[in-house]
Amino acid sequence: VQLQASGGGLVQDGDSLRLSCAASGRTFSTYTMGWFRQAPGKEREFVAAISWILGNTYSADSVKGRFTISRDNAKNTAYLQMNSLKPEDTAVYYCAARTGWEPYKDDYKYSYWGQGTQVTVSS
Repeated sequence: VQLQASGGGLVQDGDSLRLSCAASGRTFSTYTMGWFRQAPGKEREFVAAISWILGNTYSADSVKGRFTISRDNAKNTAYLQMNSLKPEDTAVYYCAARTGWEPYKDDYKYSYWGQGTQVTVSS
């Protein structure tokens, strides 16, 4: 599967953004999707994931209550709705996919990666 992330941009503290991850292929509905981010000088970190079974979700504590992951299997697209953005959310955001049903937070368990989209939150 090939992934294409989009929707990043420059916003102010408290604003919202919605990232999209468009996937190729006809088996999107059987992939667990994840979002990760990497800030300058820091390691890549888990943001959120959604299983293809029942749409179970799992989010990092740092974004709970602010970010929501979802998917539309008919459109082969996963989303990350980001509300109440903070300057510390500034990073390149990557979408990823794995064939298992478990919404893991470990990046090495995801086999497919998109190219990343920059999110910058100014104070």
